[in-house]
This record gives sequence, C-alpha cells and structure tokens, in this order.
Amino acid sequence: MGIFVYLLRCADNSYYVGSTSGEDLGPRIDQHNAGAFPNGYTFSRRPVVMVWSDYFDRITDGIAAERQIKGWGRAKKEALIASNWQTLKGLARRRAGKPKPD
Repeated sequence: MGIFVYLLRCADNSYYVGSTSGEDLGPRIDQHNAGAFPNGYTFSRRPVVMVWSDYFDRITDGIAAERQIKGWGRAKKEALIASNWQTLKGLARRRAGKPKPD
C-alpha cells in the first residue's frame, strides 16, 4: 500500500498540503469538507477543493514529497498545480545565485 500526497485550495485561497494512505483520495477530501479535523488547518477554511495529487508506492517517498512541498512558496505550488515544469524549475534555483557545491 502506498500514499497519496495532495494539495487543497481552501475557501480563503490558501493552500493546504496533506497525505493519506489508501487507494481512494475522495473520502479524505470529504472529511476535510465535513470538518472532521476540528483542530486542523482546513476546518475554518472550508470548503476545500483538491487541485493536485500524486500517488507514491513507497510511503517514505510520499512523506518526503509532502514535506518538500510544504516548504514551498505559493508560486512554486501554483506551478506544480499547473504542471508548469519550466516555471517550477526556475523557481527551484538557489536564492543566493551561487552554484551548488559538489
């Protein structure tokens, strides 16, 4: 069994990144919209809409991807949603402008 990593657009136009195991992502999104997580980020930002998801066979790979995406800014998340790989690549450049050391 693997893991889904997903991105939700909330009613306040913010993004939420999450993950869930299983074979169907629909019930998890329904839980977010039903307010099943009263202490969670999406509870006061409903309704939510899933705008991106990917499935990982290995749970460790999915968790790593979720953590990485959570650290991204809005522009990178929107490039991922749009499958705009050129923009995503450009936004991935080191901010210091120096090449990564070998």
